[in-house]
Amino acid sequence: TDMSISYTLSLSLSLCSDHQQALAERVSLSSMLAKSQADLPARRMKDSYIEVHLPLGSEPQLREKYLTYHNTVRFGRILEDLDSIAVLISYSHTHNPALPRSPLSIVTALVDKIDMRQHIIYPDCDIKFTGHVTWVGKTSIEAKMHMSQVGTYRPVLDATFVMVARDPENKRAAFVNPLTPEGPEEKKLFQEGETNKSRRVELSTASLLKVAPTDEERKIVHSLFLNTLDSKTVSFRSRVLPPTSVWMEDAKLKGLEICHPQERNIFNRIFGGFLMRKAYELGWANACSYGGCRPNLVAVDDILFQKPVDIGSLLLLSSQVCYTEGKHIQVRVHSEVFDPLTRQHNTTNVFHFTFASDSDVPNIVPKTYGGEGHHHFTGCFSIDPDISMLRLNWL
Repeated sequence: TDMSISYTLSLSLSLCSDHQQALAERVSLSSMLAKSQADLPARRMKDSYIEVHLPLGSEPQLREKYLTYHNTVRFGRILEDLDSIAVLISYSHTHNPALPRSPLSIVTALVDKIDMRQHIIYPDCDIKFTGHVTWVGKTSIEAKMHMSQVGTYRPVLDATFVMVARDPENKRAAFVNPLTPEGPEEKKLFQEGETNKSRRVELSTASLLKVAPTDEERKIVHSLFLNTLDSKTVSFRSRVLPPTSVWMEDAKLKGLEICHPQERNIFNRIFGGFLMRKAYELGWANACSYGGCRPNLVAVDDILFQKPVDIGSLLLLSSQVCYTEGKHIQVRVHSEVFDPLTRQHNTTNVFHFTFASDSDVPNIVPKTYGGEGHHHFTGCFSIDPDISMLRLNWL
């Protein structure tokens, strides 16, 4: 037993030493960074095109990692794969054959959108991922990916990720190769990327943390609360829950993750795909509890990576059903790192998931005028994007 403990400890120390050495070696790559984007050659979309095959059907041992208890595919694992593929696409776009290693550190900034084309992912069929870069800024890259299942010849999902390039130490932004679209279809994709960027900037500047709500927004929020006032007392302290409804405060589910080295990336931070998987699984469990059945995922919106998560962190995950409409359930998952020594909480990520239940679900009703009302509108917009008067960044 003593020999086993000694071996385990020495192996752990060796892995830590190897990781520190790898980080030290990356520092020397800083001299290979481009001084400006103009110093880098332009790339075509096909230069970053990749295909990745996941042999779920032909390799039963691999399939075990992706299976749920009900013999379905764990979508959290698919999120991890999409994150890895987006990184690979970005490195393909920025690849310099003259360099032995890339000086860039590619990290996930945002999952802009994941749309499900079908709700069933067959565990006994191989999966094919395809994707390429569709837009670039000076230091950012938009990658679109598609997933289908071999044998069914049907698309499963479409995903859009936004990646950012950093220096070898992941401390500052780094330039990426410009992109030259070829033909009408590629130019359309590139223009969509420009539109997406403008939309994100607009939403960011419209945040309630920066701009006061409009008169129309105040009226909508106020009407929600007027509909739940007790007519006998006419007081905000006395509220009446409408029939077939649930207070938002009663539709929460929380979790805790201890961030172990197993889930780290080369920068000694927690892998973004792991965070997405854990947030999705908590959000799904909350939707399952709320709807009373196993819900299907409809879409993933606006996963924001605000701060990295260090190894050893205590990661607190909090999910909230924030909007419902018919069979649809919108769940917001907020993740934060808690430091037990300083007692400080720092937000790291915000996730939005839309699920569909088997039948209509109870209406969710905000009880507070502040955060719950704002989250309610965020979910409302995600399900019904035509409600353009509402600000998404009430987070």
